[in-house]
Order: sequence, then C-alpha cells, then structure tokens
Amino acid sequence: MGYLLLAGAIAAEVAATTAMKYSDGFSRLWPSLLTALGYAVAFALLAQTLKTVSVGTAYAIWAGVGTAVVAVIGMLFLGEGMSLTKAAGIALIIVGVVVLNLGGAH
Repeated sequence: MGYLLLAGAIAAEVAATTAMKYSDGFSRLWPSLLTALGYAVAFALLAQTLKTVSVGTAYAIWAGVGTAVVAVIGMLFLGEGMSLTKAAGIALIIVGVVVLNLGGAH
C-alpha cells in the first residue's frame, strides 16, 4: 500500500509542477490553485507513505521519478529540447531508482 500512496504523491507533485509552468509566476489564478492543491496532496500522500516505507527510499523514489517524469513532460509537451546529456541523466535516475529497490532498500 505504501508504494501505491507514493505513486499518488509522485503524480500529484508532477501535476503541481506542470501547473506551475502555466501559472506564469503565480499571476494566473487556476494554474496557481492547481499548483497549491497538487503540492498539498503530494505532501499528504508522502506523509502517509512514510508510515510503511523508509524515508530515504521514499524520498529518493519520489524525487527521482518526479524529476524524470517532469523532464519528459517538458520535452514532449512544453517544447523543451532533448539532448544526449538530458537523456543520459533521465536514464541514470531510472537506473538509480531500480538499483535502490533491488538493493533491498524496501
């Protein structure tokens, strides 16, 4: 159940970060409200996750997967470029999360 809550926290954080892009420096109401709501939900779900998943593992997965997904959203939907360096960085994040879980961190 902890990892399901963590997935929800990641989804909420990614949605909040994406909405922040559209908030235009918090000058647009609805994207700004979605940003605040998304982060509130993300932190609430992360807090629940920490009841059953170690903080180091949960935070590493949350930050790593969230960063990788936001980078991919930026490339696919927000016109950000793809470079070999960016692709390598995303791959390293994914490999790091996999190794963390295979290494018995859970």
